Amino acid sequence: MASLLRAPSFTSPLHQKLNYVSFSPLTMNLRSKFYHASVKNGRCYVPSMSIKAQVAVEGDVLDKESEPINEGSDYGVVSIHHVGILCENLERPLDFYQNVLGLEINEARPHDKLPYRGAWLWVGSEMIHLMELPNPDPLTGRPQHGGRDRHTCIAIRDVSKLKAILDKAGISYTLSRSGRPAIFTRDPDANALEFTQIDD
Repeated sequence: MASLLRAPSFTSPLHQKLNYVSFSPLTMNLRSKFYHASVKNGRCYVPSMSIKAQVAVEGDVLDKESEPINEGSDYGVVSIHHVGILCENLERPLDFYQNVLGLEINEARPHDKLPYRGAWLWVGSEMIHLMELPNPDPLTGRPQHGGRDRHTCIAIRDVSKLKAILDKAGISYTLSRSGRPAIFTRDPDANALEFTQIDD
């Protein structure tokens, strides 16, 4: 990052004539309305931002507004809403997610509007959607370490406490290969889960 902030080593004709460059954030513009950063569920959301650059070249000030960052692809990403996890029999993973991991069911989500059984479990402000459907992934022959498989990562505060919970329940796991505080395990349908420790 430091190399990006360092002055270039070459000198171009424009660089020789350049007196100053200043950048100032403009009001954020999204769909022709003006928005500012907002906080929702303890998270800060910042829409696409335009930057206004003023450049003085030999006494002449050029005023140019750059293209907004990600304007073409900014369709309003906020967060992950939920992760869908397939299960063979709803009761088995529900026991694991509720009684071992301590996740609570979101009773407000519909259970009878879909053509299969399921449950929605709170993970902070997002959810896991358990779906009782045929699982196309094999239960055997998967990598021992869930970090080398498709997996869902959940942020937690204390990996050592979760490790003690998994030990008590007799559930196998592996620790992060990089040495960071993270633990990998599988649910009863062999879906890989990562739990990574974050600081508040």
